Amino acid sequence: MTPLEAELRRMIAADGPIPVELYMRLCLAHPEHGYYMRRDPFGARGDFTTAPEISQMFGELIGAWAAAVWQQMGAPRTLQLIELGPGRGTLMADALRATRSLAAFRSALSVRLVEVSPMLRQQQEQRLADAGVPVSWHAHMEDLPAGPCVAIANEFVDALAISQLVKDRDGWHARMVGVKDGRLAFAVAPDPLPGPPVAGAAPLGALIEGRQDGPVATLARRIASQGGAALVLDYGHAQSGFGDTLQAVRNHKFADPLVDPGEADLTAQVDFAALARTAERGGARVHGPVTQGAFLHRLGIAQRAARLKQNATPQQAADIEAALARLTAPEQMGELFKALAITHPDLGAPPGFDS
Repeated sequence: MTPLEAELRRMIAADGPIPVELYMRLCLAHPEHGYYMRRDPFGARGDFTTAPEISQMFGELIGAWAAAVWQQMGAPRTLQLIELGPGRGTLMADALRATRSLAAFRSALSVRLVEVSPMLRQQQEQRLADAGVPVSWHAHMEDLPAGPCVAIANEFVDALAISQLVKDRDGWHARMVGVKDGRLAFAVAPDPLPGPPVAGAAPLGALIEGRQDGPVATLARRIASQGGAALVLDYGHAQSGFGDTLQAVRNHKFADPLVDPGEADLTAQVDFAALARTAERGGARVHGPVTQGAFLHRLGIAQRAARLKQNATPQQAADIEAALARLTAPEQMGELFKALAITHPDLGAPPGFDS
């Protein structure tokens, strides 16, 4: 039994089953036993691999995107380049390397990384030690100073905790985590809650998810009032619907989300329609979503791959081609992963979102 499971069992014994949202939040961000607080989850030795770790092309194109958006904003004298959940710092390092020749853009930059994991922050500090621009770390979006910004959130939203509701004859009930037959198990709260607007159309037994997307709401309000844009890249669906998408990944394989809490990554698919509504309520404008494959191709990933292969060995060229396919092919990350842009209402469609 993991230390976190022991603590969860004590909570459940004292107060009864806990909501899925609280379970997910504790599994990922418990101060002592949370998944992200104690480990490097990325790469072959970790539990999963994100797009920046697959190829330098991903971060390079995001860097070029940020510079283009800065120009679209009128090239403000100062710009905060924000990344939410920056992993090992790979994406930001590649993005900054790709913009080394853009002196005006670089002179405007201050990099702000929003990170809660002490271990990952240490890796980011090492990776960005020679960034050539000011870099600072913040625990929460609310800690960032005011000013125009370009923000990046790659595989960040999927780890924000979700609530789950189950439809019964008397309404919607919160899905909980309790103990049954000596094991952690899902349960349903006995008393119904006020249902979502789609309650009438939902069949009995339907499950609907809602995400605690406060950081996105904060970011949208900031962009609407202070200027800028944000790019959200994640796996998920373009339209809201029913279904359980909570999943656990451990050692690059799917796992039971209720087994060994704190030892596996927990995520849920991003509802991009709901995310767009959150951003629009904050006064921002939304562009997309478009598939990750379409977005990266519009930014020129095929051309970048061709240039990299010109000076590559045959093995390196094969690796570049494999990375291109993994990032953009429909049967790999190209269709399931999507891109959404959040901008100031006066800003036009950013690169990758125009026709």
